[in-house]
Amino acid sequence: MLRRVTDAIGRQIVGYEEVVRALSIALVAEGHILLEGVPGLAKTQLVRTFAQTLQLSYRRIQFTPDMLPSDILGATILRPRDQEFEFRPGPIFANVVLADEINRAPPKVQSALLEAMQERQVTLDGVSHPLPVPFLVIATQNPLEHEGTYPLPEAELDRFLFRWILDYPSAEHELEILRTRTPVADAEAVRAVLSPADLDRLRTLHRDVFVHEDLYRYLASVVRQTRADKGFLLGASPRAAVQFLMAIKAAALLDGRSYVIPDDVRRLAFAVFNHRVIVRPEVISRTGAAGGVTSAVGPVITLLAQELDAIDVPR
Repeated sequence: MLRRVTDAIGRQIVGYEEVVRALSIALVAEGHILLEGVPGLAKTQLVRTFAQTLQLSYRRIQFTPDMLPSDILGATILRPRDQEFEFRPGPIFANVVLADEINRAPPKVQSALLEAMQERQVTLDGVSHPLPVPFLVIATQNPLEHEGTYPLPEAELDRFLFRWILDYPSAEHELEILRTRTPVADAEAVRAVLSPADLDRLRTLHRDVFVHEDLYRYLASVVRQTRADKGFLLGASPRAAVQFLMAIKAAALLDGRSYVIPDDVRRLAFAVFNHRVIVRPEVISRTGAAGGVTSAVGPVITLLAQELDAIDVPR
């Protein structure tokens, strides 16, 4: 199933196989994902194509400084004809929601997403409205522009299963983009390769993926080590541990296994932790990293690699 989705998206977008795998893991694991990269990397097209290949409803929200929470969640309005109140759902009521440039919205608007991302519902005027199933928020942000932006609070970052950092395409992929990206090719309709029934089956199988007791201990040790390492000012939360477990089970399933192996943990550790842990300023200055405490990618990679190597891997 994952191969069919990757092949379908690959006809439209070049070089994003690992990102498609991460999106698929987040969808199966009922998580959300933050895509971070400079403009022009086809992030919006990738998300739209991903939703189309899975026959999922898709809405794009362009975040701006003058937005209100009602622009996302919807509002309760009074119908003049019969003098009754009616709820008008906002764009968040979709299977796949693209929160484009999420850090451009003020904190009040960003906080409107917290209940939706965690509880899968929206509460307005004391009434809770369930969101569609499945529900996946894919947010984007530009790591270079800071003027006119609002940093995402730790509570909101912790609700994202992954922060996936996108880089420029390789020379080979960029050449392929130039050869294949024509107006005719871009206008081609994206065919759905999976049905809602396929997704329901995946989500059912996901619950039955086997995790050995030693793997539970290994995963717990990895998470707890982020709190014990003196290089980190803030470690991963228990919610991060639960989401990490869901992610490695989904990864095993999409790799064709009904059980988790240690490599699943190691392969996803950076994507799960890089936005949740905060590196101490002295570690950043010692390694020469730039961009602030929360964006010190190099030190995070180094510290996580040291932690994983220091923990006994179950056989």
